[in-house]
Order: sequence, then C-alpha cells, then structure tokens
Amino acid sequence: MKITTWNVNSVGARLQHLRDYLQKAAPDVALLQELKCVEEAFPRMEIEDLGYNIALSGQKSYNGVAILSKHPIEDITTKLPGDDSDVEARYIEAVVKNVRVASVYVPNGMEVGHDKFQYKLRFLKRLREHFGNLLQYDEKFVAGGDYNVAPEDIDVYDAKKSYGSICFHPDERAAFRGIMNMGLTDAFRAANENVKKFSWWDYRAGAWQNNIGLRIDHLLLSPEAADKLVKCEIDVNWRALDKPSDHTPVWCELKGADV
Repeated sequence: MKITTWNVNSVGARLQHLRDYLQKAAPDVALLQELKCVEEAFPRMEIEDLGYNIALSGQKSYNGVAILSKHPIEDITTKLPGDDSDVEARYIEAVVKNVRVASVYVPNGMEVGHDKFQYKLRFLKRLREHFGNLLQYDEKFVAGGDYNVAPEDIDVYDAKKSYGSICFHPDERAAFRGIMNMGLTDAFRAANENVKKFSWWDYRAGAWQNNIGLRIDHLLLSPEAADKLVKCEIDVNWRALDKPSDHTPVWCELKGADV
C-alpha cells in the first residue's frame, strides 16, 4: 500500500497538479491538507474519475483535509477530540482496508507569543492524547500531514539561524517529541537516516531555488505499520512546477498480505 501526504495549498488552484500526481504516482491513499474549500466546492467528479473514493472535511478559504483512496473508506471521523469549540477543519481519520489513516493539518502558529502559537501547542497536545488512545488498539495506523514542525537540526536549512522561529521553536519540537515518544515512527527518517531533504519551501526570496526549506510534512507510523515499512520518499520535483504548492508530496510504502 502506497500512502501519500500532500499539503496542496488550495485544491482549486492546484487541481491539475493533483490530478497529474494521482495519475503518475498512483498512491493507494492520498492524505491532503489545506484544501481551502467547503465540501460542496471540492472537485469530486474530477477525482472520482481517476478511481478514488473521497472523504473530506472542508472549510471556506482556509484549512480543509481529505482522504482519497482507491479502496472503500470506512469508520470516518472528522474531528480531533479534546476541544468541542474548535471548528477548524484540520483533522480527518478513517480506515482503508486494514490500515487506519489520518490526514492532519497542524496550525502554523503565526509567530511565537501569538494566540495562534498557543493554539498550535494545544492542538499538538490533543494529537498526542488522541494518538495515544489509538495506539492502544495495536493496529496499523498512519498519520500523515503537514505538522508544521521540523523535528531535528537536519530537518532545517540552517538550524542555528532557524532556532526559536516558527516550526523550529523548542516548545513545538518538545510537543512533537511527546507525540513520537509514545511509540510512533517517522517514516522518512526511518528509511533515510542521515538524508537532509525538505518538504516545504517559502514562495519568497528564492527559497526553492536556493533550497532554503524545512521538512515539516510527516508520515507517522504505529509499530504495526512501521513493521511493514518498505520505503519513504519526498517527491521534490512537484515543487518545481509552474504555480506549485509550497509543499511537495511525501509518500511511504507498506508491504504485506494484510495491507
């Protein structure tokens, strides 16, 4: 089973890129973030024509997450537990075949000290609590998404310069470690131990051209899923397209008769 995560940064603006990716890469499951549309505006027909089932949680102009799958999508959840007042469309979870998958869009945080930064930390705490509950079921679970956190020095273009900034602040990294320390595996780092490769580049200041990026898009695997991991890659070429998303797809492959 091939599972991709991709922050498309507006499915409307990037529909052709998404269709091209689904046709060429042919993932079994695609976890999308930042759709920037309500459910009624999602290009359902264009995606279904490629053989994908769709589950999504949309929001006008902001956020939005989806699961696309070549297989039936079951047991769909569209809210992250822990805060009934949170109306932002940032989480969707479902079961595909024998694998539970989730598409996660962690808040960016705006800037350190901002209310949105505190919301980000609370969101990460809710993820830790929810993932901790899911891990008790001893099932194959893959949580892919834009986590807006670069975990280690190798995951940023310049660790000294980036230290303390959004996506590389000690509080965010500690919160992310809290999630990982429950027993999850970072698929890319497990498959590419010392590889410095990024998944996001700013649109400004020639960041893409100069490879000034961050690895903030992750596929997190439960122990049962990690046992099936064959490979994990970042498809950087999709960032080089005309009018691309500022993120690029990250995918992993799980192998076994039961996936």
